[in-house]
Amino acid sequence: MSEGWIPLSDPDISLLELEAVADVLQSPRLSQGPAVAAFESGFAAYTDRKHGVATASGTLGLLLALKAMGIGPGDEVIASPYSWHQIAHAIALAGATPVFADIDYWSGTLAPDKVEAKITPHTRAILAGNTNGHPAPWSALRDIATRHGLRLIEDSTEAIGSTYQGRRVGGFGDVAIFDFSQPGPLTCGEGGMVVTDDADLASTLRYLRSRKLDDRFSIVIGGMLPYQAGMNEMTAALGLTQLQRIDQILDRRKGIEQLYYDYVKSFEGLKDPYIGPDVTEVHWFLYLVHLGTRFTKSSRDAIVNDLATEKIEAAAYCQPQHLQAFYTNLGYRKGDFKVTEKVADRIIALPFHAHLSEDQIGFIVQTAKDASINIGAGSAIYL
Repeated sequence: MSEGWIPLSDPDISLLELEAVADVLQSPRLSQGPAVAAFESGFAAYTDRKHGVATASGTLGLLLALKAMGIGPGDEVIASPYSWHQIAHAIALAGATPVFADIDYWSGTLAPDKVEAKITPHTRAILAGNTNGHPAPWSALRDIATRHGLRLIEDSTEAIGSTYQGRRVGGFGDVAIFDFSQPGPLTCGEGGMVVTDDADLASTLRYLRSRKLDDRFSIVIGGMLPYQAGMNEMTAALGLTQLQRIDQILDRRKGIEQLYYDYVKSFEGLKDPYIGPDVTEVHWFLYLVHLGTRFTKSSRDAIVNDLATEKIEAAAYCQPQHLQAFYTNLGYRKGDFKVTEKVADRIIALPFHAHLSEDQIGFIVQTAKDASINIGAGSAIYL
């Protein structure tokens, strides 16, 4: 039984993180400095990239990357309408036009054939995400990008530690973007990172990001104006310590994942989690359950409300971007991306973090099962 609120996300913070932040607070430097530099180099090494550029958020990281690539008004960027953090908003913020393409039903990642069908003479880049930890089909997407002369941008926010063809995510795009806000395994409150092997691009990103305290009286502003989009020292110290513990954090989440698998087996119609070809390891971002086809969006929402009544925080994985007001004003309508809508309407994110006990997981699963029966749709639910 639950004695208190069970949150969807609860960061895995140890005394090491507390000490690292305390050390920064006792130092003379709180703005971008040595902790940021150490986090950048450490994260670049973790993703096997040559350069890391820390930013205030993943959305700002993508915005700066688009600006550094010269992508803006008159250009199109193909993206998925289906993701948790929805950093693709940066496409419109850069002045470019977001062109959505539908997803693969099983993996939730961009479907390569749908991407290729959206390419026009105005297309400049493909933005693909590793949805909920499952790597996108990077070989196929790289082939499309190469044949059409497009930039390939990787959103790896949801997949830290996952691997494709034996390589960690973050290493497949011309740039890769990470966002470190909750509920991911590595979180520092807010923050982002752009990683790349392109030295010139990294230099432009650093210029656009912000001007370091030491540079403010020595750097002449050039043809592009910089943003104030840098990461502070406290955030970087927290992130760097989380990175140093990332294997432990991911292992603890794997333990919670296995407990969920064991308890969810009691549901009718259970399907094993899908792992696509060439995907060698998946670290799930959220613990998602996919309701059977006889469930509707309203019945999904009723289950989420029933869970909240029992002090369990659950949520829809996402509201498809093409159905949000900004994008409907661009002409998108319900029915444009049938796979995205079908998946999004029947998916629930359950609490997923290392602080859950086995009793809590059992209670969460049983409550979700009871709620599915109470709304009159039976108990069919699957991963």
